[in-house]
Order: sequence, then C-alpha cells, then structure tokens
Amino acid sequence: MSALKSLQWDKGDLVLLDQTKLPGTITYIRCHTMEEVAGAIRVLAVRGAPAIGVAAAYGMVLALREGLEKGLHGDRLSQWFDRKGEILNDARPTAVNLSWAVKVMTALFHETEEREALSVLTEKARAMEEEDKNLCDAMADNGAHLFAGRKHLRILTHCNTGALATCGIGTAFGVIYRLHERGQVECVYADETRPLLQGARLTGTELMESHIPCRLISDNMAAYVMAHEHMDAVMVGADRIASNGDSANKIGTYGLSILAAYHHIPFYIVAPFSTFDFSISSGKEIKIEERDPEEVRSFHGVYDAPKDIPVLNPAFDVAPHELITGIITEKGVLTPPYDAAIKKYERSLQL
Repeated sequence: MSALKSLQWDKGDLVLLDQTKLPGTITYIRCHTMEEVAGAIRVLAVRGAPAIGVAAAYGMVLALREGLEKGLHGDRLSQWFDRKGEILNDARPTAVNLSWAVKVMTALFHETEEREALSVLTEKARAMEEEDKNLCDAMADNGAHLFAGRKHLRILTHCNTGALATCGIGTAFGVIYRLHERGQVECVYADETRPLLQGARLTGTELMESHIPCRLISDNMAAYVMAHEHMDAVMVGADRIASNGDSANKIGTYGLSILAAYHHIPFYIVAPFSTFDFSISSGKEIKIEERDPEEVRSFHGVYDAPKDIPVLNPAFDVAPHELITGIITEKGVLTPPYDAAIKKYERSLQL
C-alpha cells in the first residue's frame, strides 16, 4: 500500500497531496478556505471519487468556519453556507461523491444548533474519512472472494483507484492489493491513462511501492494485451453509477468494456454507496465534464501538438450496464439485472 496519503486534517486546515506533481515531486497544499479546496479538486491536485467526497466534506467545514469568523449568524450564515456548497459542487460535475458530500454536510448544518455546528460538521467529516477506510477494506474482501482459490491472476486496470484516490487501500486497486496479499496475482497491467497519465504516474507508483508484479501499457495497447496475454479480469473504479448500472469513469473505460466483452473477459466496477446516483435512471443523464484542451495539447508545459489545434477533451465516458460483469460494493457484488440489484442495494443502505 502506498505510504502517501491523499489528504489529512491538520490543525484546522485540510492538507492535500498535490497529485499533479507525482511521481517526481512530493508536495502538499494547505487549504484554509473552501475556495482553496474547490481549486485543488478542479485541477486534480486531489482526485478519485472517494477522496473528492471526503475533501468536499472538510471543505464545507472550512466554509462554515469562514462564515462564523466573518460574524455571520442566522439566515445570513445559512445563505452563506448554502452558496459555498453550490460553488464547491460545481468544481467537478461528474463525480457524484462530491455532490453527495456537499448534500450530507448541508443537511447536517441545517438540522444542527448554530453554536454546535462547527464541531458537529468537523466530526462528521472525520467520520466520513474513517468510513471510507472501512469501505475500502470491505470492497477489497468482497472482490477478492470472487477469485477464491485461483492463482496466477492477470488483471488489467485503468486510471488510479488506490490509496491516492481514497482514504484507504482503494477501490479497484484495493481488490488487487488484497489478492496480492494472498499470493494470487501474477501480473497487473496498468493503462497509462491519457491525457494526464494517472495510470502511469499514480497507479504505477502504488504498484511498485506495494511490490505487486506489473506491466505498464499505453491505452491503445489494451486490445493487443487482451488478445495475446491471458487476462482474468478488467477491474476499474467509477465516478457515478446510475440506477440501471451504467457507470461513468475515467475516459477510456467505455472502450475497455467493449474490448473485454469481445474477448470474453469479466469486467468489474468497484465502488462504494456514495458513488451511486439513485436519482438517475441511466448513464444518458450523467453530465460529462469537458476539461482544458491544454491537457491534450501538452504535458507539464511541453507541447506535443500544434498549440492552436482544436481539442475534444471529455474527462469521463460511460460503460453500459450490459457490458459490466459485476459491481463490487462494500455490501457484496451486484450482478445483472442491475435495476433490481441496485434497488435492493439502495434499500439495504436505508436499514
């Protein structure tokens, strides 16, 4: 498991590992305001759906503290706090964990006595951080159970879903880590994940630090690897899952789901309850974030394309539920038909 932590609450500030600088430079961003948290989320200094959610929770604590320091009370404080939540929610529109955390903290604020709100919200954010660690462990166990008794596993993954994307051992990476602990992994194939190379920079770092046998591949090698290397599973995370199982994840996931189906390779999504959006019926309702064209034209300021070439840069795509073998959650593995399985899962969360 990576020794690097995605975030930590320290002396009233949120300290974020700047993941845009990895692996070459380890540096931290100390956030004293909600706007600084939103900015870090926007530029991917902190990323990964679960980590974004926890960072947002702490961001709302900072928003409340700032309002109180300005002497706001009553309706003025409520309006301030709600507006700050809207700003934070807009930082990244696709990752539902962000809006989930903002909604949880906003609801808690409005049902709490003003004089107690800051301490109550701070404890809630800490509890969400601790809960994420436990969720990661549960998902790891449930996912590893699918491969009980099997050895020499070869797994392909995309983007980064480990400790850098969560507060625990990870989602999809957490399953891989647990399988490695049990001596079941022969090789993990990690997509580099263009255009920002989260797979190469972040997953590559975590695989090497964890001493997990691995090979880094470019995204356009996935079909070759599936055709020529025996592959036991494709395992990825998610940023938003619709009620029918359609799953939005880092751009390139849709293509992997198609390739896996063609090559008859099981394709698994690994995500906790906070990644499910029970309010939408399908992936068609998921807003896809369009990011800065400079991310495609250049990397770390070095251009590998004409500086004025037009760019299409969606951050996510949606794997259709028909191509998903199973969705690994903290409560177990959901399997088709997903509309029924997800309804049952939603009910279990309310018990």
